[in-house]
Amino acid sequence: MKNTVQITIPVEDDNTREELIAKLSAIEFDAFEEKESELDAFIDEEKFNSAQLENILSYNKLSYTKEIIQDQNWNALWESNFQPVIVDDFCVIRASFHPPFSKIKHEVIITPKMSFGTGHHATTYLMISAMSQIDFTEKQVADFGTGTGVLAILAEKLGSSFVWAIDNDDWSIENSKENIERNNCKNITIEKADGFHSNKKFEIILANINRNIILENAENMVTGLKAEGKLLLSGLLREDEMDIVSSFVQKGLIHDSTTEKNNWICILLHKK
Repeated sequence: MKNTVQITIPVEDDNTREELIAKLSAIEFDAFEEKESELDAFIDEEKFNSAQLENILSYNKLSYTKEIIQDQNWNALWESNFQPVIVDDFCVIRASFHPPFSKIKHEVIITPKMSFGTGHHATTYLMISAMSQIDFTEKQVADFGTGTGVLAILAEKLGSSFVWAIDNDDWSIENSKENIERNNCKNITIEKADGFHSNKKFEIILANINRNIILENAENMVTGLKAEGKLLLSGLLREDEMDIVSSFVQKGLIHDSTTEKNNWICILLHKK
């Protein structure tokens, strides 16, 4: 049985909440719910490390309460809080129990589970918004840190001929496969992997993870990008921009743009 730890942190400042999400993501918290005066963060019970958590919270002198959610109760809890995510008139992410949205170009239907990346988080929103400005037709795409598979599914819906979706978490792989099947996708190959290691070259690479993993895999992502290929990065805070852009520019990429939402950023680069 796979139980989940829910941590509730009283915090009212938006910037502090966003900073906490970034730091908690780095220690394997993989789902979050932002409320007016608190942040709920979720992690597999077997991955929970109280010392790491307390070290992060001590910087802002924050406290927390802890609750164990039994495996069989998780989906009911997550689904009860899950609302459709709408990115302009371009894309909606909804569960099967939500009614269809007829006036939006693309629908991604998911089974709400613990995997990070349902679109409620600002970085997923930013990635989808940026994808609306990129031509995916017949492109070879990599989705590094696929989570629920949302971006991989959208890439196929936008015309990609092949999508390689990878993640290092068994739960994410299981959920992604379910969502890929639910959306009738045929061009997505999903694999479990601890890093970006591929002999293939891609025209588009998507990476919505976190600063440390992006930097650790920067060389391999640049190598795996075709000439004129595009690299779209998120899971990053505003203060990460200089270091991230500098790292990839030094490796030969060109910085095209940075977009921002709630102190989170999405960076678009391309290869000469």
